[in-house]
Amino acid sequence: MAKYKIAWLPGDGVGNDVMEAARIVLDTLKLDAEYIHGDIGWEFWKTEGNPLPDRTIEMMKTTTCALFGAITSKPKEEAQEELIPELRGKGYDYFSPIVRLRQEFNLHTNMRPCKAYPGNPLNYKEGIDLVVFRENTEGMYGGVEFHPVPQEVFEVLKANHPKMKKFEQYGLENLAISTRIMSRQKCANIVRQAFEFAKKFNRKSVTVVDKPNVLRETGGLMLRTARQVAKEYPGIDFWETNIDAQAMWLLKNPFDYDVLAAENMFGDILSDLAAQLVGGLGFASAGNIGDNYAVFEPTHGSAPKYAGQYKVNPTAMLLTTKLMLDWLGETEMAERLESAIAEVIKEGKVRTYDMGGSNTTLEMAEEVARKL
Repeated sequence: MAKYKIAWLPGDGVGNDVMEAARIVLDTLKLDAEYIHGDIGWEFWKTEGNPLPDRTIEMMKTTTCALFGAITSKPKEEAQEELIPELRGKGYDYFSPIVRLRQEFNLHTNMRPCKAYPGNPLNYKEGIDLVVFRENTEGMYGGVEFHPVPQEVFEVLKANHPKMKKFEQYGLENLAISTRIMSRQKCANIVRQAFEFAKKFNRKSVTVVDKPNVLRETGGLMLRTARQVAKEYPGIDFWETNIDAQAMWLLKNPFDYDVLAAENMFGDILSDLAAQLVGGLGFASAGNIGDNYAVFEPTHGSAPKYAGQYKVNPTAMLLTTKLMLDWLGETEMAERLESAIAEVIKEGKVRTYDMGGSNTTLEMAEEVARKL
């Protein structure tokens, strides 16, 4: 019996391509694992009205963790148009499967390392090495939205906030509301995760990013909570910044930052910006981590036009695999894998198109496997 059971979720588009690359290095490392395929992706939305079928959720509950490739995601109206005819008008609403996974398994922490590996021609600057911690289950991505706005919802809001009345003039059918709901508990958790990481890996600072001067209630809660948590870590510098200024400062002074923490949407924006500093989404790995379960994913999209061409850079997927090995406690394997990836990047002999080369996804993975 294998030591680990890993839910294998390729998704669609290039998700299948990069997951093949991950399997090459995992097999070379001889990880003692059973890989269990799970249905997830755009095809299941089109044919079943659910991109994350319940059978996949149930399968995942029997596994140690999950490795996820990529999935196509489209706006509400486009998603409706792609349903098979017999499912249209039946009340199916598209909801991001990765967001659902984060909520179903309470994967409260999204960790995004952003490291400039020497020799990468796409690095903004050599030596950048920071980590973004993003709260994963609340905030602007909590999923509590309304369109059109129900009369009873509008009346309650109007009765409790004077600024709602001005929106009445447009008609409720012309309004949409997305909520930003945050709890003190989850704010404290994401900040504490950032500080614990900084403590474990001798990072000098944690920066909490929000917009409390405008988003006074939710941003204020985040900052007040963060200040309390920071008192528990006197040896680590605590900084607080506004999201707009932080975006500018990351470009201006990327070496000033070690660990950043933010709510869901701001963390999403920051982590993509930070990824571009170290080569773009082809180098961006992520772990969605809960108390007892984790889902690991590269953060690039599914790029359907490249599906099956084995053209895209697998580095993000391979670094994601490294994060999974770390989480499993397979530290030696994780270190070997990262060293092999770094060596291939530094040598520059095997590169995908984004790095100025002509090698395929699998050729790059095979070169990493050779270094192993």
